[in-house]
Amino acid sequence: MSETASIDVRVVGQPAKAGATTGALPWAEAIHTVRQQIIAIGAFLIVALATIYTACGQAPAEEDDYRITPLPIPPGIVLEAGGLELMPDGQLAVATRRGDIYLVDRPFADPPVDLKFTRFASGLHEVLGISAHDGWLYATQRCELSRLKDLDGDGRADRFENVCDLWEISGDYHEYAFGTPPDKDGNIWVVLCLTGSFNSNVPFRGWCVRVTPTGEMIPTCSGIRSPGGIAMNAVGDVFYTDNQGPWNGTCSLKHLKPGSFQGHPGGNRWFELTDALGDRPLEPTSGSRMMVEAARIPELEPPAVYFPYKKMGQSASGIACDLTGGKFGPFAGQLFVGDQTFSTVMRVCLEQVAGHYQGACFPFKEGFGSGTLSLRLTEKGMFVGGTNRGWGSRGNKPFALDRLVWTGKIPFEVHEMKAKPDGFELRFTQPIDAASAADVTSYSLETYTYIYQASYGSPEVDHTTPAIKAARVSADGLGVHLQIEGLQIGHVHELHLPGVRSAAGEALLHDVGYYTLNYLPTPASAAAMPE
Repeated sequence: MSETASIDVRVVGQPAKAGATTGALPWAEAIHTVRQQIIAIGAFLIVALATIYTACGQAPAEEDDYRITPLPIPPGIVLEAGGLELMPDGQLAVATRRGDIYLVDRPFADPPVDLKFTRFASGLHEVLGISAHDGWLYATQRCELSRLKDLDGDGRADRFENVCDLWEISGDYHEYAFGTPPDKDGNIWVVLCLTGSFNSNVPFRGWCVRVTPTGEMIPTCSGIRSPGGIAMNAVGDVFYTDNQGPWNGTCSLKHLKPGSFQGHPGGNRWFELTDALGDRPLEPTSGSRMMVEAARIPELEPPAVYFPYKKMGQSASGIACDLTGGKFGPFAGQLFVGDQTFSTVMRVCLEQVAGHYQGACFPFKEGFGSGTLSLRLTEKGMFVGGTNRGWGSRGNKPFALDRLVWTGKIPFEVHEMKAKPDGFELRFTQPIDAASAADVTSYSLETYTYIYQASYGSPEVDHTTPAIKAARVSADGLGVHLQIEGLQIGHVHELHLPGVRSAAGEALLHDVGYYTLNYLPTPASAAAMPE
């Protein structure tokens, strides 16, 4: 085609130039004209989007509210942090999967420069829990609970004592042991992974035990598969994370109610060694559903919260309870749970219904340097230890130690999600826009559950789509009562809130929550709940 060829172009809203034939422009002029129109349209869209952006408020971002600061790890130190503890002198104790314990001087330094790491102890066996009390540092190893002390004040442990070694190990790679700080009675709770995460080849693998201050071991719960962390909530009840696999359709948070069966029957053979829990529970029926079996097996304690697989994560890990009284933001009393594969920290709010814990999980913070393993929450921030050895992680470092600090800005989030006889009660961290919150089209809801089976994991099954019939905004402007037709006992209720806005016009930072509805409140019990 020659340079003098023409193309028929009609530019809306632009008059023909004098002397030109309407609709017949040389190529160069046509291209120039179209380019100018594209620029004009682009400018219009930018202005329009800017107007919408301003009207709706600044787009929320996690970094605005909570910021991650990596702590530099000196060369030569492999810091796969399996346990974290703030010492009485302000140092941070970091226990590693390699069997070392380091003391980090000035862990809150900002910026974190010239941090001193002192090796307090070495030669231990995969420490996955430490706590300082009574002048000792207690360490939960794979093979025993020990206590360590620095007698001469040189910053290194020189006295090591065995507190309890009454469970056994076989040498299998997966026989982890996670431990808590002491409870109100001075007992340390320890959850013991199955051999290979599948079998129980030596005594009490697949159990939770309590170790008393005098070293006695009390078998406490059976049915554990592959724990990733253990901690207490604000009132001292103990929870652990279990991971997807046989008899575990997805990862979950479970309440270690003394005497309970947590769901995996592999370790129940060791009932022959103790009468602490009574009779051995009935064998679950593979291919059933959790709440069907819970009705048949009195000892079976259903998971308090399911973490939907590949939506919330893939490898649930450490737990920390916010006991800071608001110094870490608006989530006082709630639990934070790590995920090793996703390198994240999730958030959990719990309630008790019919004598059992259940509740919702929400995304909280992503972007940690390695696979999140251990958490330690202090009044000045949360320490997060990470490793990617064995499974890999989104955080691409082989190991990391991060500090997460609240900026002082309150994010717009669903603060709580609680069950009602006819739906859910939502509470928010900021006042809500009544019009958007009262519009049922601002929400979407689906449910599903998991097959309770001996096979590895489970897909989401038994999907339903309950109808949101009404959304009633509370008088204080901080809550919404969702009236729902079609609640499903034993299902995760996945709630999306893309249309809800704050009173300032801001979208939710995380507009999804997952509530595990094992039990439905009665009208009488729900009457005590605030509107």
